Amino acid sequence: MRKTSPNENIFAPVKRRPPYFVLAVLAAFLLMMFCTTFPDQLILFPSTQPIDPHGAARETIPFRNGELEIWTARSPLAKQHDRVDVYILRFYGNADRAERWVALEAEAFGERAIDIWGVNYPGFGGSTGPARLKRMGESGVAAFDALKAKANGKPIYVFGASIGSTVALHIAANRAVRGLVPHNPPPLRQIILRKYGWWNLWLLAGPVALQLPSDLDSVANAKRIHAPAIFLLAENDEIVPPKFQRLVVDSFAGEKKVIPLPGAFHNSPIEGPVVAEIHRAYDWLLGTTIR
Repeated sequence: MRKTSPNENIFAPVKRRPPYFVLAVLAAFLLMMFCTTFPDQLILFPSTQPIDPHGAARETIPFRNGELEIWTARSPLAKQHDRVDVYILRFYGNADRAERWVALEAEAFGERAIDIWGVNYPGFGGSTGPARLKRMGESGVAAFDALKAKANGKPIYVFGASIGSTVALHIAANRAVRGLVPHNPPPLRQIILRKYGWWNLWLLAGPVALQLPSDLDSVANAKRIHAPAIFLLAENDEIVPPKFQRLVVDSFAGEKKVIPLPGAFHNSPIEGPVVAEIHRAYDWLLGTTIR
């Protein structure tokens, strides 16, 4: 037992140093969250390596101080008759690229005269970077406006897969699209907070969610859209669980058809009997008169 001097008050309160270390750590954490591009680095996975476009044609449009890369391809009927009845503006998932799919998707619309425009987000492929969440919605609107200038009044539909559906919904909420097809649409803020917040006590998830641009708020955008839509929902989606996809679907104000993809995961190819069901839904969305 420690000996005390006669003049020492053992009941005096112990002086504690101010928690400078804790405050410094907290300040560094807040600085990292709010003054850097941490959410972009956490969420986005851009790539720039060459990819075979399978015959798709490359175009660019001005965007900010650089350019936005767009890959285009026509369906067999559109090429055969040298005409386009419908334009599709297409946005792909995270870590994916337009040139990988545009020509293949155009072939799938064999009985319709369709021109597909697939967009690479800023920082993806040949689009000028950097890759930023806050640039995605803006780039989508820029692509739509460029396509509208070339479409000569022909209808424009917007398709989006995964994070691409957040861009598609933003466009549809702010431009006169004829219709849209969101595939596995993520409500980003709700997923970050509800699916990933608990394990870090929302110290990480909270600041990240607060920094998400309002452009990509799929629930809010869905409430403003009155164009018709087809929602494609993977039944076993491990990245955007169905209950989160349903937040977007249930908020959607326009007429809609919902097509579940049985047994499908987030990145599963669409195949089997559901393909015929989707093409019947396209008849409803695109109109049989353009065939």
